[in-house]
Amino acid sequence: MEFHSCPRNHAQEVRAAAGSVLCVPCLGQLERNLRTLPGLHQEGLYHVLSASRRRNPTKVSGSRKRDHLNMSALDARNNSLAVLESWSCFVAEKLGPAVPGRSVPALTGFLLHHLQWLTGRPPAAEFADEIEGLHLELLRAIDPEPGEHNAVLVACVVAGCPGKISTSPRQQERAGKSGLGCSAGHAWEMRELLAVGHLMNRQRKDAA
Repeated sequence: MEFHSCPRNHAQEVRAAAGSVLCVPCLGQLERNLRTLPGLHQEGLYHVLSASRRRNPTKVSGSRKRDHLNMSALDARNNSLAVLESWSCFVAEKLGPAVPGRSVPALTGFLLHHLQWLTGRPPAAEFADEIEGLHLELLRAIDPEPGEHNAVLVACVVAGCPGKISTSPRQQERAGKSGLGCSAGHAWEMRELLAVGHLMNRQRKDAA
């Protein structure tokens, strides 16, 4: 009987599980990461307008910290959906079933259902690495390490405006804004920030 080693980076050679490209520990970690993605993706939504996790969500009085646009959380949510959809399309092309609705719970459920088939294919290590990357990206966006910053400076989303938008909470406080604004004077209320964030994210991708 021929044995193959797991292609992921291990301190020592680890045999792949029967019928899989990955070893047993990698298989278990991959499944756990997939199962946690929907919850992390949903929690990330609550942090799109916040710099860090609210340690005591029941405490309202005495906290006047301004909300601001958390681009790390927005990017992590968008990346999760894009990566999961890409792998679901890969499965659909090879096996035939239609890709489910474009949502993280539906896509992760689809991938978990076909996990045995996926982990037996050559791209299994790449799949595991990308899912682990999404898991870590969402965790860091939700609860960043001390000293981490996610502020960015981008062109105003209003056509023809030369102003710049900064997502730095300190700059927003200095400007005395209750939402988000550009250096030329355009301003958006808190309820509009998610839509503005998508436009900013699109600009960054186009520039790249």
